[in-house]
Amino acid sequence: MRIKINKDSDTLYFRLDETSIVESEEVRPGVVLDFDKNDQVVGVEFLGVSKRATKDELSTMQFQTA
Repeated sequence: MRIKINKDSDTLYFRLDETSIVESEEVRPGVVLDFDKNDQVVGVEFLGVSKRATKDELSTMQFQTA
């Protein structure tokens, strides 16, 4: 899994695997899902991320497992 913050485009992207993306769909305002050829989600992009989180929150990531 890869996580990328792009300051220029103001996006936060979670890439679940490296499968080729064949379709993208904005499922809610500012939330885009990327799909592979089997209609499985392989990426999630959040647009306008600076409006959703502070710089401090974006500079520190916490991972939690159950």
